[in-house]
Amino acid sequence: MTGSPSTVRALRGHVLQFSGDPFTDAPEAAITDWSDGLVVIVDGIIHSVVQAEDMISALPEGAVIEDYRGKFILPGFIDCHAHYPQSEVISSYGTQLIEWLNKYTFPAESKFHDKDYALNAAEVYLNESFRNGITSASVYCTVHPESAEALFERASAYDMRIVAGKVLMDRHAPDTLRDTAQKGYDDSKKLIETWHGKGRALYSITPRFAPTSTPEQLEAAGVLWKEHPGTLVQTHTSENLKEIAWVKELYPEHPDYVGVYEHYGLLGKGSVLGHGIHLNDRERAIISETGTAVAHCPTSNTFIGSGLFDVEEAHFGKLPFRVGLATDVGGGSSFSMLSTMRTAYEIAQLRGYSLHPAQAYYLATVGSAKTLYLEDKIGNILPGLEADITIVDPQSTPLIQHRMSYANDLTEALFIQMILGDDRAIEATYVGGKKVYQKPS
Repeated sequence: MTGSPSTVRALRGHVLQFSGDPFTDAPEAAITDWSDGLVVIVDGIIHSVVQAEDMISALPEGAVIEDYRGKFILPGFIDCHAHYPQSEVISSYGTQLIEWLNKYTFPAESKFHDKDYALNAAEVYLNESFRNGITSASVYCTVHPESAEALFERASAYDMRIVAGKVLMDRHAPDTLRDTAQKGYDDSKKLIETWHGKGRALYSITPRFAPTSTPEQLEAAGVLWKEHPGTLVQTHTSENLKEIAWVKELYPEHPDYVGVYEHYGLLGKGSVLGHGIHLNDRERAIISETGTAVAHCPTSNTFIGSGLFDVEEAHFGKLPFRVGLATDVGGGSSFSMLSTMRTAYEIAQLRGYSLHPAQAYYLATVGSAKTLYLEDKIGNILPGLEADITIVDPQSTPLIQHRMSYANDLTEALFIQMILGDDRAIEATYVGGKKVYQKPS
């Protein structure tokens, strides 16, 4: 083991790591279960996962040992689609997608030209994410470059693996939220040069969605992505039926919604499409063929009334594609990834498929890492990965305590947490091996 004693930390408890894919392997067999495991972290990287009794005495003098026996030690949750400026409009009443944007989202986002305002909002967003065990996220800022600078600055203070970008919008939005194709390109390029690859930050080129970008802006976004390999792309698609009809009016020359992004070179490895509820067969095929991913946003899809994503088709259809789990705050109604898993399960039930708890946790960790093509860095508890870890208290409320007394196995215990758990279940959160959240006693 390398590293001085001050750089070595060990977490002891019930360690759960994914050793397989629960969508292709037997779900129960995809999880390796260390009932008394030890996660050894050196310089923010997972060094090893071993039985605690085999390693405790071999740790270097001065190593910090955190005792979480009786708790689950899980990979940190990864939110692959969220809007940090919308935290102030979460739980707003009575609209669907287009009305939501005009009534709630756009007025809130118009304030983010103010850097101090954006910094405060970014801190609220990050603290709430950590409180819910979210250790990494792919985040939409606003059209203002100041909003992206604010989030990157705050996330860098925690050495967080953050993916983010300034939104590109040059039409169908208030004057306070419109750029131009050239300004959006210039602002994004400057942000890429400043932040992409700095620490654990990555830049995502972010056209909001096809209706709020002209063809010229989408073309500029595609050019920007070609010029900066290694950056990512995030946008929305096929969330709402009225939205899809609007795209058809605006882009009649293209075969479908995903076809718009295909034309402008915005599909491929590292491109994450939010929602993807109402995809046709051609769209599924091109998503699969290009290695594009979809962010499943269950609480948003139900809260805004957009529809029911088909997680079974995405994984077991003729042309499967990468899927991650996302809160979509603030259209999504909760920061809790446990609550997000619960809604994902409920949506799958409505579509006739029972989402196994191993599959739900996989979507929130490895699955989301795969949407971002970061599974070699985050999403699991394996040697060599960055030490982003969430500690779950399986006895966090009186009702959960009662229900857990009747749990027969690990599968049932994990299912109880995702159905009944919320932020109270998060005991602690580690980002890069450093504790960024501890539940109050």
